[in-house]
Order: sequence, then structure tokens, then C-alpha cells
Amino acid sequence: MTRTQSLPLSAFVRARLSSEGYLGLHLTIGILVLIVATLIFGNIAEDVMTADQITIVDVQVSQWFYAHRTTPWTQLMLVITHFHSTVGILVLGLLFAFHLIRKKAWDWLGVLVVVVPPGMLLNVALKHIFQRPRPSFDEPLLTLTSYSFPSGHVAGATVFYGVFLAYLICIVRPWPWRAFLVCAAVALVALVGLSRIYLEVHYLSDVLAAVASSCAWLAFTFTAITTWRKRHITQRLAK
Repeated sequence: MTRTQSLPLSAFVRARLSSEGYLGLHLTIGILVLIVATLIFGNIAEDVMTADQITIVDVQVSQWFYAHRTTPWTQLMLVITHFHSTVGILVLGLLFAFHLIRKKAWDWLGVLVVVVPPGMLLNVALKHIFQRPRPSFDEPLLTLTSYSFPSGHVAGATVFYGVFLAYLICIVRPWPWRAFLVCAAVALVALVGLSRIYLEVHYLSDVLAAVASSCAWLAFTFTAITTWRKRHITQRLAK
């Protein structure tokens, strides 16, 4: 490659890594996260459908929780899982929407509407595509007839806390507090996933796949929204 030929390539790379412009760093990061999350989900789904090693781990993990369940832990897991049911996430979303309306944060209200409900519907579609049966035990804590893969509770929690976390990070400036918020959001999603495995209604792979697919959806929607906003601002300034 000659020096003349390398100049357009280097300019392209600089543009993709620049924080300026609507096709800059945010787009590069968003696409990378989308690709990685999609690949993770695809690998998990393939392993599940072909009964690969991960399905053996699924059974081992489920049996371990089945053998070690206790009444206090069961009660705690039930609270966590019911709080993050479809109704629970919708209630949390409505409360958050009410806060955004009071603050007149119309852009964030739009993000909430565009990301959370469609993200939950995406999970429903994936369930019907893969049609994986629920775990089966002789004395189950809960009995559900819907499909197992991927977990709807975890998907709902991931997309909701993802939007909530993004909003908080934009209004909280100190980095230690931002790091704390990220850890708190991850911990909440992990607790929801743990509750679903403990209550014997999901396998570990259901939980991991829900996180991966929901992160892919968050990356796609956040990147698309941010790109559209930056492009709109650029066009307005150019007039």
C-alpha cells in the first residue's frame, strides 16, 4: 500500500475514533458491542439447540440449586422474581416515565418507550423461535407452561436497568458514583437471573442468552438513537 493510498484509510480510522460527528466513536463502540453480544447469543443458542456441553452444565447447576433450596432463600427469590415480572418491569417503567415527564426529559422518555417494550417483545419472539421446554423437577417451586429460552425476566431487567443506568450516568458526573451505578445495575440483573435459576424455571444458558440478546438490543437502539441525534444537530448547525 502506497502512502497516498494509506491516507484515506488513516482518515477513515481517525473519523471512526473521533468523539465528534455522528459517525464517530459512539458508532464504532456501538457496532462492536452489538457484534460481540450477538455472537455470544448465537453461540449459546447453537450450543443449546445441538445439546452441547452447556446443556450439561445447565442441568448440573439446576440440580445443585434444587438440592440446596431453603425456605428463607426461596422467599427472597420469589420477591425478586415477582418484582421483575412483566408487570413489575412495566410498573417500574411507568414510574420512571412519570419522573421523566416531571423533569420534562422528553428525549429520555422517547428512549424508554423505544427501547424497553420492544426489547421485551423481542424476547417473546425469540422464545417462540427456539421453543425450549422449561426445566422439569419432581417437586418444582414454580410451574410455567411458556418457553424457557431466553429468560423474559432477565431480558426485561436488562433493558430497563440499561436505560435507567444510561440516564443516571448522564446526570451523575463523579466517576466513582458512575462505577457504583454500573455495579449496582449488573448486580440487580444478576440477582434476577439467580432467582430464575433458583426457582427452577430457567437454565443458566437461558439467563446468559437473555443478557446477551438484551445487550445487543441496547447497543443497537442506543447507537441508532445517538447517531440520529448527532446527525440532526450537525444538519441544524450546517444551515
